[in-house]
Amino acid sequence: MARSFYDEMYMANGECRSHYRDFTRWLAETPQDLLAQRRREADLLFHRAGITFTLYGDDQGTERLIPFDIIPRSIPASEWAVVERGCIQRVQALNMFLTDLYHDQRIIKAGVIPAEQVLANDCYQLAMQGLDLHRNTYAHIAGVDLVRDGDGSYYVLEDNLRTPSGVSYMLEDRKMMMRLFPELFAAQRVAPIDHYPSLLLDTLRASSPLDNPTVVVLTPGRFNSAYFEHAFLAREMGVELVEGADLYVRDDKLFMRTTAGPKQVDVIYRRLDDAFLDPLAFNPDSMLGVPGLLSTYRSGNVVLANAIGTGVADDKSIYPYVDEMIRFYLSEEPILKNVPTWQCRKPADLSHVLANLSELVVKETQGSGGYGMLVGPAASKAEIEAFRARLIAKPHAYIAQPTLCLSTCPTFVEQGIAPRHIDLRPFVLSGRETRLVPGGLTRVALREGSLVVNSSQGGGTKDTWVVED
Repeated sequence: MARSFYDEMYMANGECRSHYRDFTRWLAETPQDLLAQRRREADLLFHRAGITFTLYGDDQGTERLIPFDIIPRSIPASEWAVVERGCIQRVQALNMFLTDLYHDQRIIKAGVIPAEQVLANDCYQLAMQGLDLHRNTYAHIAGVDLVRDGDGSYYVLEDNLRTPSGVSYMLEDRKMMMRLFPELFAAQRVAPIDHYPSLLLDTLRASSPLDNPTVVVLTPGRFNSAYFEHAFLAREMGVELVEGADLYVRDDKLFMRTTAGPKQVDVIYRRLDDAFLDPLAFNPDSMLGVPGLLSTYRSGNVVLANAIGTGVADDKSIYPYVDEMIRFYLSEEPILKNVPTWQCRKPADLSHVLANLSELVVKETQGSGGYGMLVGPAASKAEIEAFRARLIAKPHAYIAQPTLCLSTCPTFVEQGIAPRHIDLRPFVLSGRETRLVPGGLTRVALREGSLVVNSSQGGGTKDTWVVED
């Protein structure tokens, strides 16, 4: 992979890319004082709307505003078409892999993936073995994290199939940009994304064989880091937001308590990890789930989106095999590339990683949110040596990758406008067909030189535009 950064707005010779020309012209004509004022307005409006996330372990208070940058990330429609096809291809293969894994296990028998990689995986759920799902869909909602290398090529950094979050920020960022800068949208054609909630509801309804199923959003509660999003999506879809205590099982059917009496629930969009769904089947100490839910689910009387056991397909130790899944199930070449990955459980890979820790990014296979990882070039010698000991003790729990040249996009920071590194999370919906809205959540690392875009690590978000070429 190349070692220079790809600038989303400007070419190497300093010339503006064609799909950014109208915006760049507007930016040059707009006083920085006005931009700063608009940014303050955005912060105030986000605060008033309660658009926050919870930062666990923070002594200064848990509720945080995710910083919003007013300079959008723009993608030409022709480029987006490739990204869209690649994301659809990838999620289709992952759903086929999950169907196969919990049924015939052809991919294991063919020797494509070692049996111990999946069957001994903490996210593999024996309770799903042999269970037939409507449309063979396990991941109804998926988030595919993409980055660009120095040559402009897109790479998939990871797949999110359990309870992918962030779509509310995608939608709210667009609303904010249209409110603050309506003239920008009048001047050029930006593909709309406001139909996402209706697409999501259609996807959830399509997950059930019933004609008009009752859909709810299941949240762990208001102390969860993504609670704003749970409430936002329930409101936008016009469905009930429920907690485990609002639901109960009777005669192998699921009901919610309402002021008008019990109402049967057919589809749960669950924002709750497998372990907490049913204290009778998983974690007995869970106060967040519904006793008897697994039995009802296995009986086919309720649909869970996403399905139990999807986590085995987005585990970072499975990630290196996704290209082979695409070839195996679809007989196609992958449209989007994987990042080269060393699996530390393999002795030869581990030796390479240990010898090159200062140059690599090392991640926990079960990690998320930017935690539990080592960014070699940014780490001290002491941090590298401490991580080396963890690697030697539990090599199977880690993978390593080259330090990526995440592309940059001009960003409004305290010092003015400066390049900052970004990634992109499109959201893929699998129902009667597999669909995306044009764009996704662009996350930006606001600290100069930082490659970690996660909100929990100080990252912010940008509106993502798909524009006509």
